[in-house]
Amino acid sequence: MTNHNATLDAAKAAIARWQQAFNSQDAAGCAAQYEDGAVMQARPFGTFTGREEIQAFWQKIIDDGFHSVDYQDVEWTPEGEDGYILTSKWTMNKAFGVVHHEHWALQPDGSALLRADDFEVQGER
Repeated sequence: MTNHNATLDAAKAAIARWQQAFNSQDAAGCAAQYEDGAVMQARPFGTFTGREEIQAFWQKIIDDGFHSVDYQDVEWTPEGEDGYILTSKWTMNKAFGVVHHEHWALQPDGSALLRADDFEVQGER
């Protein structure tokens, strides 16, 4: 039986690492928080599969001057024996939106990585 508290702690640590990487303008650090074959749906931009495509997406966002992401109304829902789904609202310096579905999955080393990411930009700030 998986310890859900440890899984949730790993997922929370992983989202903190992703946020720190993004706010440090580190696209490779963002991509490192995804599983190798992860699928990211970034509405309205498209779907990106694998770390290389995901890193290129985040690099473009960073190059376009976006930074300072923050999350509001975060909810964590258990997913299977080894993961959690995050939903939330988010803001950054030039945009805002929602996270529809982030699946953070426990890895063999006890860390968590994103298996699937579905978020939407809803407007500019």
